[in-house]
Amino acid sequence: MDIALEIMDGFEGYALLDSGHGRKLERFGDIIVERPEQQALWAPRLSQQSWKKAVGVFVGDEEADQGRWRVGNTALESWAMPVMEMTAICQFSAFRHLGVFPEQYTHWQWMRERLRYYGKKTNEAPRLLNLFGYTGVASLLAAAEGAEVTHVDASKKAIAWAKKNQEASDMSDAKIRWIIEDARKFVQREARRGKTYHGILVDPPKFGRGPEGEVWDFFRDVPDLLRDIQKVLDPKAGFVVMTSYAIRASFLSIDVLMKEVFAGEGRQFTSGELALREEGKDGRLLGTSLYTRMHYGDI
Repeated sequence: MDIALEIMDGFEGYALLDSGHGRKLERFGDIIVERPEQQALWAPRLSQQSWKKAVGVFVGDEEADQGRWRVGNTALESWAMPVMEMTAICQFSAFRHLGVFPEQYTHWQWMRERLRYYGKKTNEAPRLLNLFGYTGVASLLAAAEGAEVTHVDASKKAIAWAKKNQEASDMSDAKIRWIIEDARKFVQREARRGKTYHGILVDPPKFGRGPEGEVWDFFRDVPDLLRDIQKVLDPKAGFVVMTSYAIRASFLSIDVLMKEVFAGEGRQFTSGELALREEGKDGRLLGTSLYTRMHYGDI
C-alpha cells in the first residue's frame, strides 16, 4: 500500500498562523479568522493578542446548527483571495467555511499535472468531472489547464458562488458546465449516455440534501456512488481523487473501497491524510481530511 501524508505549507493567499485548544487561526487573503478545529488538542503558541487580530470568529456549535460568525468589521461581506492563477471570493458562510479548503492545494497540483500531461500526450482537451464541486476552485484551476469541466453540486448558492469566482478570475471563456443536481442521479444518467471522463474529483459531505430533497449519507451512499463513477471513468486514461471529511472513518476504509471498485491492471493507488502546516519554525501539522487517489499507468 502506498501511504502518503500530503502537507500544505501555505501559499500566497493562505496561512495557518496557529492552532490549539480546539481552535485554529488562519489568514485567507488579507483577512485573519478564527475557527473551531477539534483535532487541535495541543496548546496555542501565539499570544492572546495575536488571536485577537481575527476579523471573524466562529462561535457556537456548528454540529448542532447553532454556530455563527462574530465579525468585527460588519461592513465586510466578501473579499478576494489568490489561489494559483485564479481569484477566489471568500465570505462568512452559514457554517464555519469560507469557500476555500486550502488543504486541497496538493490535490489541485496533482490534478493539474495529470491534466497537463494528458493534454500534451493526446493533443486533446481532457474531460474532468467535479462532484460536490462547491464553490468551483478546483473546476476553475482545471479549466485553466485546458480541461473541459463538468461541475456538479446540489446547492444553487454554491453554484452562484462558483460563478462569482469565475467572474473574479476573469475566466468567462472557461469551458465549464455548471450543473445543479444530485451527484448520484447525474452520474447514473451520464453512464446511460455512455459519457466518460479522464479525471473525476469526489468530495462528498457527511450528510446533505439534493435539490429535490434527496438525502445523502456518506457511509451509506459512497460505495454505490463510486461503483457508478467507475462506469463513467475512462478505462485506460483515468484518475479519481476521493476526499473525506467524515473523520469517524479511517483512510484505510476509503483505500479498501477504492481498490475494490477501481480494481484493474496498471491502476495505482495512494491513500493517507491531508494536513496543514503552521507558519513559523518547527510548524506543527494539523490533519484535516482523508483521501485516496487512483490513476492509471503514467496518466
